[in-house]
Amino acid sequence: MQDYFGKNASYLKNKTLWLFDMDGTIYEEDRLFEGTLDLLQWIVANGGKYVFITNNSSKSVVDYINKVNRLGIIAGADNFFTSAQATILWLEKNFPRAKVYCQGTKSLVDELKMAGIDVTEDVEPVDVVLVGFDIELTTAKVHNTCEILSTQDVVYIATNPDLICPVEFGFIPDCGSICGMIENATGKVPQYIGKPEPTMVDIVRAREGKSVNETVVVGDRLYTDIAVGLNAGVTAICVLTGEATVEEINRQEIKPTFTFADVQKIYECLQAILTPPEAYRNI
Repeated sequence: MQDYFGKNASYLKNKTLWLFDMDGTIYEEDRLFEGTLDLLQWIVANGGKYVFITNNSSKSVVDYINKVNRLGIIAGADNFFTSAQATILWLEKNFPRAKVYCQGTKSLVDELKMAGIDVTEDVEPVDVVLVGFDIELTTAKVHNTCEILSTQDVVYIATNPDLICPVEFGFIPDCGSICGMIENATGKVPQYIGKPEPTMVDIVRAREGKSVNETVVVGDRLYTDIAVGLNAGVTAICVLTGEATVEEINRQEIKPTFTFADVQKIYECLQAILTPPEAYRNI
């Protein structure tokens, strides 16, 4: 059982908590990558669990459940942990009564409000500015964010540092690039909450009662997905269906534990070591 670079990956068969990135890892927009369903079914059939940990805050957990269900993936709320959820926990812990200006999608704003966060989309006096990956971004939103950061003494946070998000034709700017634009205008840099900070992995692992040795992260970005796995002390698998390339892996200091061309190759390697029980075919 070898990965892309010929490393022996046989001990992956002992992993029981699989934490998957989504965009560029298991799908691209509305196209599910080949092998995704087989791999997820294999995990469950062999006594494991899969959880999707995504930095993409543009959709709520309910939105994500509906999306993956449409793609044929069996998943509920306990199969997700997003940067939006991590941000909510961070706000509840550090600024429980703060008024928050959110530059984000309607889904993100609604999710914050449902959690009891005092959210505004106006330029009134606020305590915290929060920027997310906003596929509904307007000039007016950016104008408000820059005005607040330039005229008020506020805490500035962002859901994730990802620079680009994979789409069918290539990539579009993600939260990190949006924050770069704001930095150019204001000189302000946010504190990022999501990956590569180990918080998301640590929370899910604690919730599921799993050790670092039982846990693996699978993703397509070195500086978020792979870094979060390494920062959390767990195995980190990089797939080559999104942002990361072989050249980048060879060049960068951040090195995944294992590299596979795609999730199909992970499944094939696991399948070669352990054959799922007959019940697998009925999941």
